[in-house]
Amino acid sequence: MPSAADQTIFGDALFSTRDQHHDGVRFEGTDFTGAHAEGHTFLECSLVGATLDEAHLAGSRWSECEWERVGGVGLNLAEASIVETTVEGCRLAAVSAWSSTWRDVTVRGGKVDFLNLRGARLKDVAFVDCVVGELDLQEASIDGLTFEGCTLVAPTFGRGTYAGLDLSGATLRSPVGLAALKGATLSRTQVIDLADALAAELGIRVAD
Repeated sequence: MPSAADQTIFGDALFSTRDQHHDGVRFEGTDFTGAHAEGHTFLECSLVGATLDEAHLAGSRWSECEWERVGGVGLNLAEASIVETTVEGCRLAAVSAWSSTWRDVTVRGGKVDFLNLRGARLKDVAFVDCVVGELDLQEASIDGLTFEGCTLVAPTFGRGTYAGLDLSGATLRSPVGLAALKGATLSRTQVIDLADALAAELGIRVAD
C-alpha cells in the first residue's frame, strides 16, 4: 500500500479530460461530489476522508490503492478495475459497480448499502467486519470471496458462478436466490436457519 510520505497531496477534484493517469497521489479530504473521472488510472493512490457523492468513476482502474474513511452516495464504478486495494472504514451507498473486476481487495469495517456487483468478476476478495445492504451478486463470477464477521442484509444471488463464494462467516438476513448457490460454502448453522427459505424457493412444502 502507498506511503503518505511518498505521495503528493492533491486537493482539487476537477478532472478536465478522460483517461488521465494519477500515480502516487494522496486525495486527503477531497470533495469529489459530481466529479468525472471515467477511464482514469489510479496507481498507488490514497483517498483519505474524501467525499464521492455522485462521482463518475466508470471504467476507472485502481491498483495498489487505499480508501480510508471515504463517504459517498450514488458512486458509479461500473466496469471499473480494482486490484490490490484496501477499503477501510468507509460509508458508501448506492454503489453501481456492475461488470467491474475486483482482485486482491479487502473491504474492512464501515457500511455499504445498495452495492450492485451484478456481472462482476471477483477473485480473492474479502469483506471483514462490515455491513453490506442490498448486495446484488447476480450473474457474478466468483473465484474467492469471503465475508468474515459481516452482516449481509437482503443479498441477491442468481445465474452466477459461486463455487468460490464463502458465506460461512457472515450473518445472512433475508437472502434472495438461495437455490442458485451451487458450490458456495455455508456453515451448518446457516443451512439449518435458511432451510425454510430455501424450501420455499424450491417450491417444497414442509409438513410439521
